[in-house]
Amino acid sequence: MEQNNSINIRIKAFFVEIGEITYFSNRFFLEFFSKPFEWRELLRQCYSMGNKSLLLVIVTNFIIGLVLTLQTRPTLQEFGAVSWIPSMVSISIIREIGPIITALICAGRIGSGIGAELGSMRVTEQIDAMEVSGTNPFKFLIVTRITATTLMLPLLVIFGDAVALVGSFIVENLKDDVSFVLYFNQVFNAIEFSDLIPATIKTFFFGYAIGLIGCYKGYNSKKGTVGVGIAANSAVVFTSMLLFVIDFIAVFITYIFI
Repeated sequence: MEQNNSINIRIKAFFVEIGEITYFSNRFFLEFFSKPFEWRELLRQCYSMGNKSLLLVIVTNFIIGLVLTLQTRPTLQEFGAVSWIPSMVSISIIREIGPIITALICAGRIGSGIGAELGSMRVTEQIDAMEVSGTNPFKFLIVTRITATTLMLPLLVIFGDAVALVGSFIVENLKDDVSFVLYFNQVFNAIEFSDLIPATIKTFFFGYAIGLIGCYKGYNSKKGTVGVGIAANSAVVFTSMLLFVIDFIAVFITYIFI
């Protein structure tokens, strides 16, 4: 009986939180289209998120390009299909691997950072002080950060995809002495707009989800300094789960209409 009550309480808490996140999201859009807009803070957040995440994205995607090529090469060699490696790797990276891996990296790097930053501002009453002084903390802190993640993630994904393909080319060049021009001619011949457009569109939703959950967890942080760690940790866990849900929906819609 107690176990059933515990399960019911958790289910109820889950749906309550979904409702609160929905309300938080609606408030973001209302504040986004109201004046004035904090352009300077938005540019600062874009620079901070993009610049500080760039090296991590480069290293991770470069290694993914290397590993994916090294792992698939022996199998394709058995079927005499080594020439298909550039096409296969490019489609795999651009359609799925690049966007979701980069989004997960940013969820850990950016999402946790937003949660911890806003959580510490909440528990030290800095947000309350902004409200008392007449500043709109939601517009200054939340709208700018969600907008920044929405805009910067697609750029990071595009850059990460390019670096991953360079990593794949290096493996092919070392193994078969494939030239740069030949490799990327095969890459661009394999890629179509039906690969690029859905993959790019869903990255905007990835960025929005990272910013939304990170801001929600941090802005509503409680329980003092302990709540800061909880906000950062739960932001990463919740966002990672949400990213896979968004990815599934995007792939399913793409499969139906394209």
